[in-house]
Amino acid sequence: MSERCERIIGCSDVETAARELSEARTSGKPCPPVRGRLVPEGDVETAYRVQQRQVGEWLAAGQRRVGAKIGLTSRAVQEGFGVYEPDFGVLTDAMAVPDGVEVAIERLLQPRVEAEVAFVLGADLPDERVTTVDVLRAVDHLLPAIEIVDSRVAGWDISIVDTVADNASSGLFVLGTTPRRPAEVDLRLCGMVLEHAGEPVSVGAGAACLGNPLHALAWLAGTMARAGDPLRAGDVVLSGALGPMVAVTPGAAYEARISGLGSVRTCFTRRAQ
Repeated sequence: MSERCERIIGCSDVETAARELSEARTSGKPCPPVRGRLVPEGDVETAYRVQQRQVGEWLAAGQRRVGAKIGLTSRAVQEGFGVYEPDFGVLTDAMAVPDGVEVAIERLLQPRVEAEVAFVLGADLPDERVTTVDVLRAVDHLLPAIEIVDSRVAGWDISIVDTVADNASSGLFVLGTTPRRPAEVDLRLCGMVLEHAGEPVSVGAGAACLGNPLHALAWLAGTMARAGDPLRAGDVVLSGALGPMVAVTPGAAYEARISGLGSVRTCFTRRAQ
């Protein structure tokens, strides 16, 4: 097979996988895993092409890119997937939900919630080699966040390829309204509790996120710079989970509290009968 034919087939595989994920998103019916459709199978770079195709469609339809999210920041989760670096997805304005505002559960397929640190950048991060000092200087402020993760793949039967192709299993995100400067918070030791009906359902700390959420941000900044799409001033970056994610119960409310950062809330409607 010629190189040209291989490229055409690869393009077709990318289009097919992107279409299946898009149809799952719009129909509300999860699709089978897409990992077996991509050539070469298991190739993360090809999975990012699937992600980029979908994001391009969203932006062409009028959505606005507002930042990025980091996934697979927990060592235990990485070992479960057999990979040893995080992944990332794109955030758009259509994914943002105000603090405490009710979310229609029908917008999502298989939602789960997790508490995270949100970085809001005040400067660009254009360099491929990024230090902790670089990210500290670039961050304008921090916010507590709840990420509402979701999967278009039935039963969350995902590999690293499936989640990357599915925009890092992104759904929606909720930001708190109590900005803090990085110097005011020990991000490695900050404790987190996520509660439902006043009871803890997930606990953790900043150290669960690649040892420190700043490390996750530095990884993302370098990765996106190498891809030619660096993080820019004004971007929101979700750090990755500080504790285990929790399956959403329709009609439930969740509150995340992160020491030094304050709290953030989200709630869900019940499913239509």
